[in-house]
Amino acid sequence: MATKQFVIIGLGNTGIFLARHLTSLGCEVLAIDNTPEKIQDITPTVAQAVVADSTRKQQLAALPILKVDSVICCIGTDLEASLLTILNLKELGVKHIIAKSSSMQHTSILERLGVSDIFQPERDMAISLAERLNRPNMLDILPFMDGFSIIEVVCPQKFIGKSLKELSLTSKYGIQIIAIRDPLKPKPIIGNMADYRLKDQDVLFVIGPNEVLDDLHFDK
Repeated sequence: MATKQFVIIGLGNTGIFLARHLTSLGCEVLAIDNTPEKIQDITPTVAQAVVADSTRKQQLAALPILKVDSVICCIGTDLEASLLTILNLKELGVKHIIAKSSSMQHTSILERLGVSDIFQPERDMAISLAERLNRPNMLDILPFMDGFSIIEVVCPQKFIGKSLKELSLTSKYGIQIIAIRDPLKPKPIIGNMADYRLKDQDVLFVIGPNEVLDDLHFDK
């Protein structure tokens, strides 16, 4: 498998954490920022780090931004710099742009510029925390597509000892368990799970419509 390559523009906290974690996952990261001190700090961590002003199209054009899997713009608070960077990336022909947003208004403008992959860290973290507080045994939630999510949840008491075939979650509720993780085993169970009997320590990865996931009360 070819190594995935990413460009990260903007080395605030989000950009730094993202660059370091992608690198730890074996990805090649090109980090870009207009502050030399930030580039100096991140250089030992990533494959390449460059001082450049992403609001100047000619400086971006000199970099290999068209050869990577995605370009992630992590400029959040400086709205003008964020939008100019996105416009430059669009005009240079970057196919997959991921953008950080600092507000709903920022998100709205990014959407009008044609960016569909947008994240708002503070909002996303708050939503995830609220979901976990509302369902104490839910470990995480991942928005999948409009109206659908994948949740990671500790096996509910009412599921223990039953097989997926017996539960018939797809036919009854329109949801599906796509993977099961036993903390005592190194690999999750994927595929051929119909006859697997759930145990109390199992962690379930469930995909389905948000309204159904909300109504199923996985915490009971």
